[in-house]
Amino acid sequence: MLERNNRMNEITKDSNTLLPTGYVQWRKNIEHLIDTAKLKTAISVNMGTLSLYWNIGKSILQKQEQEGWGKQVIEQLSKDLISRYPDDRGYSKRNLGYMKSFAMQYPDFPFLQVPLAKLKELPILQATLAKLEGEGKDFVQVPLAQISWYHHISLLPKVKDEAQRAYYITETAQNGWSRDVMLLQIDNGYIHAKGHAINNFEQTLPPPQSDLARYIFKDPYNFSFIGTVALQNELDIEKSLTSKITDFLLEMGRGFAYIGRQYHISVDGDDYYIDLLMYHLKLHCYVVVELKAVEFKPEFVSKLNFYISAVDDLVKSPEDKPTIGLLLCRTKSNKKAEFSLRGITQPMGIAQYETEKLFADVASALPQIEEIEKSVEDLEK
Repeated sequence: MLERNNRMNEITKDSNTLLPTGYVQWRKNIEHLIDTAKLKTAISVNMGTLSLYWNIGKSILQKQEQEGWGKQVIEQLSKDLISRYPDDRGYSKRNLGYMKSFAMQYPDFPFLQVPLAKLKELPILQATLAKLEGEGKDFVQVPLAQISWYHHISLLPKVKDEAQRAYYITETAQNGWSRDVMLLQIDNGYIHAKGHAINNFEQTLPPPQSDLARYIFKDPYNFSFIGTVALQNELDIEKSLTSKITDFLLEMGRGFAYIGRQYHISVDGDDYYIDLLMYHLKLHCYVVVELKAVEFKPEFVSKLNFYISAVDDLVKSPEDKPTIGLLLCRTKSNKKAEFSLRGITQPMGIAQYETEKLFADVASALPQIEEIEKSVEDLEK
């Protein structure tokens, strides 16, 4: 009886219900098990779909190459499969054509094999390259099942270079991009912007941190989602960015968390307001973002340097890594930016941003079904 009374006393209140102590954490553990199982199931299902489609595509290729069968065989196969499996989707003539292209482009399924030398031309972590070289690898195997079939059939005609395809497959999987977001990132030149901000990270951060920081920041940033109005001042831009916080965080990249706009700090009795304060979960540090609606000027660096120091002293906790600054300008001279960072001991990057691109331009850049079909036919030739 005493044991029972003790157990009944070990209770806590959660959502107006009396529950045993430790229940909430136990429930979260169960939820984690469920989420993990669902993810594994989704990956398994996707792998099964890709494997089936690749094998069908390979079989079509073999018959056409070895037996000389013409294109009409695809149309006939489509009719027969739809008749045999009326409840299944995916056996249209169009999709069978995608399967053929998929098998043609990825002969090493379930991987895309890319020469290590080609990856050196892309904005990936130098530490990753060094590790692969240290292991004596000449090729990198990128799992194709990281993204869905619909990602693949959109990616194939848009990106012809296999190394760039491998890059976008990996980035799409790591960032959780939908197919439309992936296509927007391709059209916005993501691969040419990633890791290209002018910075002094190598001189101001330890090797693992500096490598990751260089990879995370871009140049330019594309803020076309804030609309078509030519905004003239920093406050207007800040308001527009934070009113579309989901789009803003997507453009900044995975790992950024929004802390606040016009973030107030007081230094020796004077008030200051940081344009945007963010935190990066992988870098484990605050990121001070200063927006300028004009061309870069060297004096902007001094103000950003001041804000970084203030955040380090007044906001950062002991377990946080050194604060990083990001200066975003309408335009910039790379040479002026590089000169301005020489001798600066605080880590910071300098990039420009674009806002003029119209929504219509973005929408028209997305491939329509007819364009994808034509591109797939071109791949087959």
